[in-house]
Amino acid sequence: MTKVKVAINGYGTIGKRVADAVALQDDMELIGVAKTRPNFETVMAKDKGFNVYTLADRVEVMEKEGIEVSGTVEEMIEAADVVVDCTPGKVGATNKDLYEKAGIKAIWQGGESHTLTGCSFNAETNYEEALGKDFVRVVSCNTTGLCRVLSPLDKEFGVKKARVTLLRRAADPGDIKTGPINAIVPNPIKLPSHHGPDVKTVIPNINIATTAVKLPTTLMHLHTVNLELEKECTAEDVESVLAEQSRVRFVGQGITSTAEIMELAKDLGRPRGDMWENCIWNESITMYEGELYFFQAIHQESDVIPENVDAIRAMMELESDASRSIEITNKTMGI
Repeated sequence: MTKVKVAINGYGTIGKRVADAVALQDDMELIGVAKTRPNFETVMAKDKGFNVYTLADRVEVMEKEGIEVSGTVEEMIEAADVVVDCTPGKVGATNKDLYEKAGIKAIWQGGESHTLTGCSFNAETNYEEALGKDFVRVVSCNTTGLCRVLSPLDKEFGVKKARVTLLRRAADPGDIKTGPINAIVPNPIKLPSHHGPDVKTVIPNINIATTAVKLPTTLMHLHTVNLELEKECTAEDVESVLAEQSRVRFVGQGITSTAEIMELAKDLGRPRGDMWENCIWNESITMYEGELYFFQAIHQESDVIPENVDAIRAMMELESDASRSIEITNKTMGI
């Protein structure tokens, strides 16, 4: 089997997770990762046997710290079939000219705008749209989480209107630069939030309005979902549909918080304690006065990782069927 050669530009929170996931795939070969600083993540990449590349003006800096690099970012890109850009938000867009010049396919993350690629991706919602595409954007963690539940519910019952409140983590656990530490921050003050329009880049027909607040936690996001549905149904009907989604996990057994979900991920032996699935409290699934309500938690560091793998498979046309690609990715990652 000829494997697709994948490069990862940016090896931080998302990049290192995508690299590990790509390395598990039988139809993909990780040819290298790009880092600009000789920090612990760079050292870990080398320890895993990954080829490390850097900017031309950073080669000497890396080597002074004892980190042997395999070449420049440009050289890495030239050797790849597709690059997954995991550089910081708004930085990745500046790399598009580089990728176009090299004639390489590229994937960006949700921190970039939809207009950068014209194709925003969620595997279970619009896989076919990404088939053969040169440029694709995998939507953000929150948008991914919302698409995973809104798409199947819309197909089964019709979503007349979605109202979602996002309780957002303030920073990732390893981030020491942002807050708040002791405050609840409406984000943004002017409503609605950007999350609804972002969902519409994947599900154009959806009628959705979102609000968001930032909380002093680093573990997960939590969504309060309220839907008006076109067809009458029961809470049990909704639970049955969501139970069929491979990237949705029901949580119970005494789990009443995001902290306990993260503990569950560790108990499951997940790499880095990641939780790739939406975590829905199935006890919260309720029909009240004709409207649907439920809570779901989203692990912001990891839920987009399987989506990146599926996006590669779609763009490179390794698999034309969404369900088959999802099955392969889930099996290799342990979902």
